Amino acid sequence: MTAAGRPRGGLSIGAVLSQLRPDFPDVTISKIRFLESEGLVRPARTASGYRQFAPADVERLRYVLAAQRDRYLPLKVIKEQLDAVDQGVRAVDLGPSPGHRITRDDLLARAGIESAELADLEQHGLVAAGPGGFYDHEAVQIAATVRAMAEHGVQARHLRPFRAAADREVALVEQAAAAAHRARADEVARDLAALSVTLHTLLVKVGLRDGAGKRVSPR
Repeated sequence: MTAAGRPRGGLSIGAVLSQLRPDFPDVTISKIRFLESEGLVRPARTASGYRQFAPADVERLRYVLAAQRDRYLPLKVIKEQLDAVDQGVRAVDLGPSPGHRITRDDLLARAGIESAELADLEQHGLVAAGPGGFYDHEAVQIAATVRAMAEHGVQARHLRPFRAAADREVALVEQAAAAAHRARADEVARDLAALSVTLHTLLVKVGLRDGAGKRVSPR
């Protein structure tokens, strides 16, 4: 899974997408580009600038996507694991994929939170149980992410704007997908969802960078 030692030539990004889609139906070209921008995969480039993915690059992408889906790991942690792999340290075994029906106790254990913390997430509209009182994988990911943010002093009550912004993005994506041809509606929705995540991430990065620049006093 190392990023070094690529053979000459390689797969195009479309060919990589075709290989990944059977196991990760929601993956898009935009998602692969985003993971590249985050340094999780580093495909070679032709003289004309086209990406060339080696088999090792595809393996890294599978690792990243599985770690997000099955272990709810944030990208920062996944990148640390891949860096360890590049340095010759064995990566954490992902293990089998969990079931789709996640109980309340399962969620608490997997996300590493207490019952009161989950109640706080539910109160602020960040997590909700589905039919039968079961949760989904995204609920675990959200709970684990909020727990990590709490370590930096950001509490669930501070995250209402995230929920409101997500709802607005969902409405925008659904509106665009509804306007697309029926045969392409799902594809349009997937692509726009991935693009909205990328745009949100970039806007936050730019905002933090600009804010840091303003906080630096001139000498």
